[in-house]
Amino acid sequence: MDLNLALASIRGFDRVGNSGAASGAAGGAAAPAAQTGPSFADALQNAAETTVGDLRNAEKLSMQALTGDADIREVTDAVMSAEQNLQAAIAIRDKIVTAFLEISRMQI
Repeated sequence: MDLNLALASIRGFDRVGNSGAASGAAGGAAAPAAQTGPSFADALQNAAETTVGDLRNAEKLSMQALTGDADIREVTDAVMSAEQNLQAAIAIRDKIVTAFLEISRMQI
């Protein structure tokens, strides 16, 4: 799935979830608190960009090591960091897919 498409659908869900219909149904209930931090979609996008940056850095250092321009320790550190970030991104993706599948199975 395209990252931009996934983020757009998450942003759309956030808009629907924060619509005025929910607060109007409560009849004078207090308005939801103002958003104080980054949205969930922004946090996902930031994590994805960091992961892609680490992967590109590891690849660049690996290519430099092949030509003898980089220290093997730097390459190892970069590859290990990229691998950890990639594993975290995969775990987050799996949790999001699982949550989506559970929501889609709910009866209305």
